[in-house]
Amino acid sequence: MSTVTWITTRGLFGRRRFLMLLPLPAVLVALAVLCRSLEVAPADWGPPVLVGLGLAVVLPVVSLVVGTGVLGAEIDDGTVVHVLTKPLPRWQIVLPKLAVATGVSAATVAVPIFVAGLLADSVRLGGALAAASALGALAYSALFLAMSLLTRRPVLLGLVYVLIWEGLLGRFVSGTKVLSIQQWVIALADRSAPTDLLSTTVSVPVAAVLTGLVAIGFTALAVDRLRSFSIAGETS
Repeated sequence: MSTVTWITTRGLFGRRRFLMLLPLPAVLVALAVLCRSLEVAPADWGPPVLVGLGLAVVLPVVSLVVGTGVLGAEIDDGTVVHVLTKPLPRWQIVLPKLAVATGVSAATVAVPIFVAGLLADSVRLGGALAAASALGALAYSALFLAMSLLTRRPVLLGLVYVLIWEGLLGRFVSGTKVLSIQQWVIALADRSAPTDLLSTTVSVPVAAVLTGLVAIGFTALAVDRLRSFSIAGETS
């Protein structure tokens, strides 16, 4: 399992598309610092920066690129054959890749979201946002990892979920919020550090349970799907 983790980490950081994501967290911090330095009221800039940018854009987009890249990119370029030829149960391939995707996504988002939360309110809010974002990264990574095994267009399908389901429908159709990872993250963060800067109609128990179900369910789906792959990386 450690070998798969090393191969995944080395391959992920060797791809340019991951490096292209780094400006997103930087923009989040820059906006928070700018608003704080200009003494703009946190109530005015907190929600659009923390939620509108941090939780609605930075977290899902980073998770999408990383989650689809840890295995999907290997399938596309054929290097997955080196992993599939090893005498390993498929879960010992999927779990390390999920761990890498979650860890990288969480680390990339946690630091800037913590800084933004600190500048907007307090250390407590920054820590709550970072912790909730890590759980959100797990759910997003499991979802997007499974997508990379289910379709040849995982990034496109992931963007549809993030932009259409969570972004567009989530704003105007209240019922869709229950099935929105973004809203689960908001609920979990608000529970740890109650604040007027965060608002959602999803309850904490629902958010916690659904986060766990998505992480476990899509991981199991990814393991099952990978079992159907031949050595060439094509489904049988």
